[in-house]
Amino acid sequence: MTSGTVSAPTPVSRRTSRPRGQWLVPASLLFLSLIPVLGGASRLSQLTGGAEITPQNERFFDSPIPVVVHIVSVTVYCLLGAFQFVPSLRRRGWHRIAGRVLVPAGLLAALSGLWMAVFYDLPPQDGVLLLILRLVFGSAMLASILLAVVAILRRDFPRHGAWMTRGYAIGLGAGTQALFLIGPELLSTPPDVTTRAVVMGAAWLINLAVAEYVIYRRSQRRRRGPAYGRTVPETTTA
Repeated sequence: MTSGTVSAPTPVSRRTSRPRGQWLVPASLLFLSLIPVLGGASRLSQLTGGAEITPQNERFFDSPIPVVVHIVSVTVYCLLGAFQFVPSLRRRGWHRIAGRVLVPAGLLAALSGLWMAVFYDLPPQDGVLLLILRLVFGSAMLASILLAVVAILRRDFPRHGAWMTRGYAIGLGAGTQALFLIGPELLSTPPDVTTRAVVMGAAWLINLAVAEYVIYRRSQRRRRGPAYGRTVPETTTA
């Protein structure tokens, strides 16, 4: 009996030692978002500042509303979503408040991305394979967020978190793609159309693989809940 009471606080000490390390994940996600967010800001400045029209940006000037909606919604989705991975903010009700912004932002990002993929002229450096990948992963992002909404309406919090994590991973794909492609672009040796499509598709798959690992770790923590979560809960949904 005595040894049981002494060992009980051990999980508490693990949980209370997290405040510094809990910012590592959101900081990494913010860094991953940086390149596409800056690229989107540059595109907005071109559209609003009367930049020279070129074959690369002509489609955006011909129909600016979808790309503006996409840039704004993706920026909000990626930057705000990174803070959903901070346990202390989740315990203060941040999760629910931010979620009411993230869901519409994510839906707008996915829908505008799909619209541009279908109706904008296909750039020569993209190719049909990349178009197909954008349609597949854009649809998967849209479906993930919708399934997350259905889950939260049913009060199924674990499934809601899993689907939102998958949707966020897809939405953050542009950041991983930028990391893979920035080197060749800076060296003026961009990959050919097929290689570029394969690299971008691999970036989405890597993000989804990481998301599945995160979801798995959450499920493992929930299974240990009676031993760990009653004294110091990791997150709350209220």
